Amino acid sequence: MNELALPEPLVQRLKNIYRAMEEDYDEVARQLRFGCSGCPDNCCDSYFLHHTSIEWAYLWQGMRQLSPEQQREILHRAAGVVRVCQEELTHGRRPVVMCPLNEHGLCVLYPYRLLVCRTHGVPAVMTRPDGKRLSFPGCFRCQEVVRARGNDAGVPFVDRTRLLQQLVMVENELTQRFRRPRPRIRMTIAEMLVEGPPTLP
Repeated sequence: MNELALPEPLVQRLKNIYRAMEEDYDEVARQLRFGCSGCPDNCCDSYFLHHTSIEWAYLWQGMRQLSPEQQREILHRAAGVVRVCQEELTHGRRPVVMCPLNEHGLCVLYPYRLLVCRTHGVPAVMTRPDGKRLSFPGCFRCQEVVRARGNDAGVPFVDRTRLLQQLVMVENELTQRFRRPRPRIRMTIAEMLVEGPPTLP
């Protein structure tokens, strides 16, 4: 099977979505006077699932920038993370395990990190296609900041809806190139790494 190639115009649109999300995040963080510096926790051990071929392929664009030795080390860690997650899920527990891209507390593919990684931290909302509105309170440290403001202070938040809609549009344009429908993606970053780059079905 042929590896899925990303057309440059779609890559640029994906980067624009990421840039807009970072701007929205930074504005809410500024209003809350919230930052990650000195935090005893690391959000990279959170269990996130990702759903788009374009982000999967873009992540592998980043992997290709690393040395072969570093890629091998990351893939070795990723295989271990997949095993741990599968075992935890089998026992009905939500996995808490460090992302294989995290080295010394930092993401080695930070410019290529996926949208969910960019949104975690501050309060956010999202309206689903069926009209249901979902709320996310932010990480534990941000929730402490919000509680310290008091109930009457008003809580700023990132509305993810518009940018997620744009991501879906970019994904749909990409998958129109597929010869047949692709199974729905529900993968962790570790699984995306172990599986290798996405291919044309």
